[in-house]
Order: sequence, then C-alpha cells, then structure tokens
Amino acid sequence: MNRRKFVGMIAAMAGAWPLTARTEPATRIALLGSGSAASSELFVDAFRDGLREQGLIEGQHYVLDARWAEGVYARFPQLASDVAARRPAVIMVTTISAVRAAQRAAPDIPIVMTSINDPVGAGLVAGLARPGGNTTGLANMTEDLTPKVVDILRVVVPKAVRIAALHNPANSSNGPMLSRIRDSIEKAGGAVHATPFGTPADLEATFAEIARGNPDALLVINDATIIDMRQPIAALALAHRIPAFSSIPELTDAGAIAGYGTPRADLYRRSAWYVKRILDGAKPANLAVEQPTLIELSINLKTAKALGIAIPDTLLARADRVIE
Repeated sequence: MNRRKFVGMIAAMAGAWPLTARTEPATRIALLGSGSAASSELFVDAFRDGLREQGLIEGQHYVLDARWAEGVYARFPQLASDVAARRPAVIMVTTISAVRAAQRAAPDIPIVMTSINDPVGAGLVAGLARPGGNTTGLANMTEDLTPKVVDILRVVVPKAVRIAALHNPANSSNGPMLSRIRDSIEKAGGAVHATPFGTPADLEATFAEIARGNPDALLVINDATIIDMRQPIAALALAHRIPAFSSIPELTDAGAIAGYGTPRADLYRRSAWYVKRILDGAKPANLAVEQPTLIELSINLKTAKALGIAIPDTLLARADRVIE
C-alpha cells in the first residue's frame, strides 16, 4: 500500500469515529419527574441500579430522557407531549398529574408508575391485578399508611392537639388523605390546620404560615414534589421547632422526627423490572400493579434530641431504622 492510499484510509476512519461516538442506543426511556434533577438524583440512581440488575446499562442499552416539572404540575402536559413526540419505548411517571398527562399525550406508549398514591382511586388503572390500558407499575399504599403515621405522632407527642398538615392541592390524592387525617385527629379532640404547598419558591412563606398557628406537630402528606423538597422542609420544620412526621422515610433521613412508609428508592429500583418486562414484549395491561412489601418505621434521634423530645423505648424497639 502506497503512502497516499494509507493516509486516505486513516482519514476515512477518523471521519467515521465521531459519528460512531454520537450514535445513541435505539431504546429511549423517558422520565417525567415532579421536582428537579438534583434533588431527585437519589431516586433516579436507584432506577438506574434497577435497570443494571436487569442487565440494561445506560449508554449501551438505553438512553434516559428525563424532564422535570420543577414543582409546577401545570407543566406536565407540555413535558408529556415533548417526550411522546420522541417516541420512547417507555414513559416513567412519578406523580398522578404526570400519569394523566402521559396517558393523554401517548395512549399507545407503555407507562410505568414509579410510586403512585392510590392509582385505582385516582382512575389511572382499572385495577391492581388487571390494570388494563397502557399503564402499570407501583402503588405506595400511602392512603392506608398515613393514618398510622397519625398514631405514631400521638405516641411521640402525646399531648399534641394542634396539628399542622402540609399538602399539595395539585395532587388529587392529597385531598382524600387530608380528610381521613382530619377525621381521625378531630375525633380524638385535636384540630388540624391544613396548609397548601404552593411552589418551591414559596416554601419559607408557607412555613411562616404554619408557624403562626403554633402547632404541636406537623404531618407532611405524601406528594412527589414534597418528597423532592424533603431537605428544606425538614430544615424549616426544625428551625421552627416543629416535630415533623410523614409516610416518607427519606424525609426522616432529611431531619423529620419519624416516618412510616416504604423507601421511595426501593420503589424506583423495582420499577426497572417493569421496564425490562415491557422491553421484552409484555403489555402493561397484563402486568399487575404492585404494592410495597417493605414498610419501615424510621426515627431520627438527632432531631428528637434537638427538639427535646424523648422517644419512648417501646417505639424505638419497633423501629426498623434509627438515625443517630
């Protein structure tokens, strides 16, 4: 081979290398997230870990197309339309508003729920065993667990009468849960002051309003954006010296005093199983919606000490995880 031919061959190969490097995997997985990429990283990493356990490596077998509502649920219809136009193999959804937006924008694309409050009651699926349609995934049982959080609150703060409740009115499941909480607390002689979560930018003003009611405790109702804001919520509750309780274990990690529920990271990891089944040809209508089997009682002793609250030994003995 003469020198001219050799140089030409090397140049042709070099020209092909960037094209190869830019080629994306054929399988696109979309994610409609309620919060931000930074604060949701824990959960997205758990989803990636789950896919890896299923033999799927990002960049090799799939590309993840994540879109973030930044706490504004009115953005979901446009975000859903954007991802649907790119024809992903699966759309992952993290809250009820995201599910509905994806169902309207992409009725022919499989949808997997990562952790949804009462998907049957919200009308997202026909049933747990036979979801029907193009949607399946995981429920989180929060509608059943939240009343138990009230029981834990009463054990930790037995003299609590004034209970603040932080909820997201943009989440259709929060209203029914708030009603159950109100009934339970009022029957025991207490009072509930419900404070709506607005936007992340309004959070300090929201807590100023909560504090004006001089509550004995705060009950945080499960919502994807509220989970996403767990760090500032826990910090503000502690700054105002309000013991906070929830069905969100990650909120206990962030500084709430106690929680009773399923770790969300576990649910995100499990949702990868659904993605793999769908990529292998299964129909969402035939994949039963799962409810969690692991429900943990978490207690933050560091927060309890900061607030001067003694956690009863009987409750500590029941705890699955204690943060010290």
